[in-house]
Amino acid sequence: MTRPAPFRLLRLMPLALAASVLAAGCTPTMEGMAGFSRASAAQATSVRQVPIFVASTRKLDAKGNVTGEVTPVARYLLTGVGVPPGHKPGVIERPSFGSENREKHFTALGQRTVDEGNFFGEIATRLSGRVGVARDVVVFVHGFNNSYDEARFRLAQLVTDANFTGVPVLFTWPSRMQLLAYGSDKESATASRDALEKLIRDLSEVPGVGRVHVLAHSMGTWLAMEALRQNAIAGRADLGGRIGEIMLASPDIDLDVFRAQMARIGRVTRVSVFAARDDRALSVSSVIAGSRTRVGALNLDDPKHLEEIGKLGVRVYDLSNIDVQDFMRHGNYAEAPLVVKAIGSQLSEPKFEDRQAQSFVDDEALKAAKAPAPGGPVTSAPLAPPPGAE
Repeated sequence: MTRPAPFRLLRLMPLALAASVLAAGCTPTMEGMAGFSRASAAQATSVRQVPIFVASTRKLDAKGNVTGEVTPVARYLLTGVGVPPGHKPGVIERPSFGSENREKHFTALGQRTVDEGNFFGEIATRLSGRVGVARDVVVFVHGFNNSYDEARFRLAQLVTDANFTGVPVLFTWPSRMQLLAYGSDKESATASRDALEKLIRDLSEVPGVGRVHVLAHSMGTWLAMEALRQNAIAGRADLGGRIGEIMLASPDIDLDVFRAQMARIGRVTRVSVFAARDDRALSVSSVIAGSRTRVGALNLDDPKHLEEIGKLGVRVYDLSNIDVQDFMRHGNYAEAPLVVKAIGSQLSEPKFEDRQAQSFVDDEALKAAKAPAPGGPVTSAPLAPPPGAE
């Protein structure tokens, strides 16, 4: 079947091949953070410290700790996460019982609150003197039923495993951490749209910044797309040329809503979707929403679904049947080493304007085009080049 020109579907390698890649020593490293270890996780002899910048619409208590209540104005924190020397890609090592051990577990290394000016000033200082993709920022937006600790540990794991050399920023919004509080969490996410819109815009204006990437999960993908949509309405869809990769993992977004969001954002933004038809959490979400299709649970073997997503010009990764520990199969984007590697590859790609005269071809479709097929030849069309790559 010929796919629409701007569409790209990437099937990930099976588990056996993923295991062989991992065994071959492709464990990524966390580099580019001044003052922190450049050794690989397998070789490190001490705890790896990952500094994280936090913007939050969670209220802070008297001691400066985040809560589950919402505040309309973002608060800013600087925190750190310790990654143990024996960390395995795709895993957040935490104690099943008993006390945590910094040599074995992900641990919080403290935090302090800062005002808005110091927050962005610290990021500018971190970026100063860097070149290439090390000047980039990635904003992580967590999903439904996620605590603050879960979100910062997940971001630390992702940037470590993906070998991201830029600056990680966490946007955390108030989740009540209750399975039956889906509606309440959606309201909190809605109340956080303006704060995330402002954060993304302000990050694009930090001196020395390269690109601003967004990586969001589950309900956080809806929040992220709404913030990007609002920036687009304000005439800042491309963030002054600094928009980077928009990566939506298990997006809990209605297909019709997603179509409207993409129409507003336009093709200046490259969006990737990590979807799996066997995502049990999104199956529940679909029921709650009146059996409406969620983008993250599309069946990409279904020609109708394939055509629907292909019209939107997004890059799609099919994570169906990937072997992960998560029974709900909702966190597979972060647990499968090969998937995290794919995320890292996108973050390390050069800016659009640095890729002049390159063609963007769906490799799978190209292979199919070279092979005989029943009923006639199979053809593939090149992906539409991004803006600036004329």
